Amino acid sequence: MSKNIVIAGAGIGGLCAALALAKRGFKVTVYEQTQKLTEVGAGLQLSSNAMHVLQALGIADTVKTKAFRPTAAVMRHYKTGKHYFSVPLGDAATHKFSADYLHIHRFDLHTILLEACEQLKVSIHLGQEVQSYEQSSEKLKIKMKNDRCLEAELLIAADGIKSTIQGSMLGPSPADFTGQVAWRGVIAANKLPKGLIKPNANLWVGPNKHFVSYYLRGGELVNFVAVQERANWHKESWNEPGNINELQQAFNGWHPEVTELLSATDSCFLWALYDRKPLAQWVDGKVALLGDACHPMLPFLAQGAAMAIEDSYALAHCLVFAKSTQAALQDYQNLRLKRTRYIQLKARKNAALYHMNSSLGRAKLAVLSGLANVGLSDLLAANQLDDIYGYNIVKQLEQRRYV
Repeated sequence: MSKNIVIAGAGIGGLCAALALAKRGFKVTVYEQTQKLTEVGAGLQLSSNAMHVLQALGIADTVKTKAFRPTAAVMRHYKTGKHYFSVPLGDAATHKFSADYLHIHRFDLHTILLEACEQLKVSIHLGQEVQSYEQSSEKLKIKMKNDRCLEAELLIAADGIKSTIQGSMLGPSPADFTGQVAWRGVIAANKLPKGLIKPNANLWVGPNKHFVSYYLRGGELVNFVAVQERANWHKESWNEPGNINELQQAFNGWHPEVTELLSATDSCFLWALYDRKPLAQWVDGKVALLGDACHPMLPFLAQGAAMAIEDSYALAHCLVFAKSTQAALQDYQNLRLKRTRYIQLKARKNAALYHMNSSLGRAKLAVLSGLANVGLSDLLAANQLDDIYGYNIVKQLEQRRYV
């Protein structure tokens, strides 16, 4: 089995894959195009399905020390605050799914993964971009941006939605702009009135917009993501400054829990949301795609990081037990394709529900509102999430039989 693996991309997916592989005894080298790993991005939701993997990788306890454990996931009307549903998390999720549901700053999770990789002697090179590859039955050549070539027995592309490796594998295929932009920011909790932000995954839905807020770092910070229908913005950078006055105006008239948070915020970032249709192919010989490189997730189910984390564990497991690298990669693709496609499409459909911008979306909200009046919407919402949060890839792979 191959022992020399190159990973393109040192994001959450790339580092999680590096850690999973290093723990299995593989020699792993990671190449990241950015010059410095900085505190970009903001909050992530680590649902129980992701936490099973982090537990298996030995970092779940460290993650818990840096995270916040929400009480519930709550969806509310943008103006009145009326509950559409409330799904218990906290102790209820831990008991139901045998793993915690946590909120964590992306930088904190990234740092934990980076330190764990370094302890296992994973080699990480910054400012170096993998551009393409060529392969034969005997050799895999990896071309870098500086025209340097590497040789390895396996290449894993964790280089994001604009993956150059995906382009090399499947041909050029630009991602599609969704007509939506996301504002993201973090504010110190002590700048807000005490108790303003509930200890939940808070989701506010309204016409052509939705707003999410939740605590990070044990309650020290409040993270927010505000998604708006907008056709005149196409930048996808995570660190493109947004106009805070424009953001505040966009959500003027919303519930005070939203407007008071925004009025206390000094800065934010803004980027366009891009999407791709689900792929039918993730692997090519000794090359595999992972995370956003093969299934970018819109942020309407909070499963982007979780799916990359699941991918990482599955890929490492397959490489240990399959008879060849090619067989392992095909097994990995077969194992992950159906689940990620389902969640990718489900997240896309939620945009219509959250933004009240289709007759079907408005009808679903009306049904939820009616069910809430008789106490049934919480059960319906929980049932919709069980197949996501209740999935345990670690246990599933432990139960597989290999011939």
